[in-house]
Amino acid sequence: MPPISVVAAPSGPSRYLREADRIHIADRLREKATMRAIAAELGCSPSTVSREIRRNRHPVSGQYRPYAAQARADARRPRPKPGKISQNPQLRDFIQDHLDLRWSPEQICQALRSQFPQRPEMHVVHETVYQALYVQGRGELRRELARALRTGRARRRPRRQSQQRTSRFRDPMVMISERPAEAADRAVPGHWEGDLIIGKDGKSAIGTLVERATRYVMLLHLPKDHGAESVRDALVTTVQTLPSHLRRSLTWDQGSEMAAHASFTVTTDVPVYFCDPASPWQRGSNENTNGLLRQYFPKGTDLAVHTPEHLAAVAAQLNGRPRKTLGWETPAERLHKLLAA
Repeated sequence: MPPISVVAAPSGPSRYLREADRIHIADRLREKATMRAIAAELGCSPSTVSREIRRNRHPVSGQYRPYAAQARADARRPRPKPGKISQNPQLRDFIQDHLDLRWSPEQICQALRSQFPQRPEMHVVHETVYQALYVQGRGELRRELARALRTGRARRRPRRQSQQRTSRFRDPMVMISERPAEAADRAVPGHWEGDLIIGKDGKSAIGTLVERATRYVMLLHLPKDHGAESVRDALVTTVQTLPSHLRRSLTWDQGSEMAAHASFTVTTDVPVYFCDPASPWQRGSNENTNGLLRQYFPKGTDLAVHTPEHLAAVAAQLNGRPRKTLGWETPAERLHKLLAA
């Protein structure tokens, strides 16, 4: 009797190897065909064939058996799978402890590879950490740890475009195009980028300074207001604490808080260079640092309540974080090396 229902063979391209493909691979391997030849016959990449043989061959004899390989592939395919972090308590505790220190997932994953070089079970990529925080139902990491991320949220959102600032000053500005080349290539320390992070309703602010070569951070205390005179006085007080060879230039946007830039330059002998309108990438280090600082000073909060001691503690913690752009050194370590040299 004919079968009640006929199962049609799959047709068309597929991202997975089928049983017929695995039979073809086994036949050609017995004929001593190369990986590239088999891949050309199947219409796939040579790496697909080599990976298939490596993952699904017999664990003891090393022979490639197509039906057993198909069974292994089918058993491996179902989702969801148990996460690597949930299966390893030591790995989970390490990640949780460093998230409490406000390390980024990428910094944590690099530290895992440095501290446990011979233990692959302790190695994860940063996307695994994000998945453990973002994907609901996994329970691999505490949900409240998402607040330790720089964005402070537990789900991804598209980036918003930065606001444009087009204010002008009474004193003529020196544009960034006239800044020395040594500042652009970060070869010489002492060139700084500056900006303000604004608090609730625009009534409070904290000034930020970032050294371009080392990413070293200094914070300005602005308890009363963030007008031009207050920002100038705070800048003068902070910059004068630096040695002379670390006071080469300052790059700022065209915000109204720098209206007194000429008097600042006369007092400190530090030239100020201004970015072009709507060009935040010209102060990339400072923009990135402001994003890091929002972990400590969230938007919509009163920034005037923070004391100078608290600002110094936040800057010290930020300067103690390893940075990928510095070869995983900290800004404090890089600055110390430059000063020692």
